[in-house]
Amino acid sequence: MKLRCIGAVNLNRSHRNCPITYLRMTQSSHRQPAATDALAPNQTEDDALKLAYAIAAAADERKAGNITILQVGDVSYLADYFVVATGFSAVQVRAITRSIEATLETDHNRRPLRVEGQGEGSWIVMDYGEVIAHIFMPEARDYYDLEAFWGHANQILYQPSGQHFSPAQ
Repeated sequence: MKLRCIGAVNLNRSHRNCPITYLRMTQSSHRQPAATDALAPNQTEDDALKLAYAIAAAADERKAGNITILQVGDVSYLADYFVVATGFSAVQVRAITRSIEATLETDHNRRPLRVEGQGEGSWIVMDYGEVIAHIFMPEARDYYDLEAFWGHANQILYQPSGQHFSPAQ
């Protein structure tokens, strides 16, 4: 079975030095087969967006900063959405990760397909198939700058404490 790296976030930077070399089997799809696959495409997209909102809310419960949802489904096959959040210490990054895992398992009966980076704690990637969560320390978030790399994707800024989500201006 072949593996390929899907974690290189900037073509000008080497992914070999990245704290996380995120691998996914080439033969697996980014979407889990589900009963919703037979539904209209908008229903599946709505489910993915709801999952992204749930991830953002779980990160917010642990005081994550600068929570952004990137709609990458139109520009990439990796996922429909990325949720990007900042934790201000390695302990907080891990706490955000645990909050996301617990919330999604309890409320949505979902477990991540893969989690990478828990040992380092500066960047943790959680793959839920149609949504991938990136929890960064500030330095790692600035360095990898996923929002700039995926600048052509629609950005949805998360409004903390249960306020509404809105497209970025």
